[in-house]
Amino acid sequence: MYRPTTLVYSSHNRCEYLHREFIVQRALESPDNKTILHLPMSMHHRHQQQYGYDTFAWYFRKFEPYGLRHMPFFWSEDLRREDVDLLFHHLYHDQVVILGGGNSELGLARYRALGERFYGDRDKFGRVLHERQARGMLTVGFSAGADQLCHYLATSIEEPMGDPYGFGLAHRLVVTLHHEPGREWIVAMGAAKYPECLVFGLPNDSGLAVSQGILPSGNRWQLIQFIVDESWDLPEDGWHIKTRQGVRIEHRYADGRHWAFNGGEQLLRVISPDGTWQDAWMKTHGRHILHYDTQTPTFFHSFEHILENH
Repeated sequence: MYRPTTLVYSSHNRCEYLHREFIVQRALESPDNKTILHLPMSMHHRHQQQYGYDTFAWYFRKFEPYGLRHMPFFWSEDLRREDVDLLFHHLYHDQVVILGGGNSELGLARYRALGERFYGDRDKFGRVLHERQARGMLTVGFSAGADQLCHYLATSIEEPMGDPYGFGLAHRLVVTLHHEPGREWIVAMGAAKYPECLVFGLPNDSGLAVSQGILPSGNRWQLIQFIVDESWDLPEDGWHIKTRQGVRIEHRYADGRHWAFNGGEQLLRVISPDGTWQDAWMKTHGRHILHYDTQTPTFFHSFEHILENH
């Protein structure tokens, strides 16, 4: 049931646990579709897009003997209709799609321009991502891509934006990337500005794996699995890997309260169909399921027990 369809994360390089267990393995487990599509379109120039893909390709090549296939698709002003048709074919069918790093607003503008320019449909790209999600396929956002898959762009926390919305696969979630101590204030500001959302600061190397669905009651359920990866251990990269320094996933409540999540912990949220009501519960490394708002133990013995009652 809890099979992630969205992964948003921040990393310095290809940390082993997160990339192997949550991305590569998801592609390899398919009997006939061991494919990863990487989209580095949030990088400005072609050589930068190539570099963005190359930072992943060296890692993916290790799994080619097991059948993994991976390919990039680059943005160009000279794209033809047949090029974009091929892109949307892969976007719809490939087992894993990764939206890469760069500039969040630039990438969003390009993704939307593809639909508008070639099909007269600005929302086509986002709609295909949501169709992937409905079919149980995994869409990954790395750095700027994580920003783009969330409900609001993190930039909009500090700056007024005419269009602050991401694609919303990570429903009512907002993340700040490359979080580090001293940046807690921006997470708190985001939580106060967007009280209907949960706002997290993701340090390198960490992420949120999100699965969701609709209950018989019509309520939406959402499970967030917290990933903290300490596997990248090159000494020269130590300063960049905040998780190896003990930094955990930062969270602030709308009222300013603080919480930090460790790897392996989970949060279950239930949201009413009209979005006017929501509740949440946390499964930490302790024995009890805690109520999100009160942070106190509940009588629920499992997440399934919670869903049966909502």
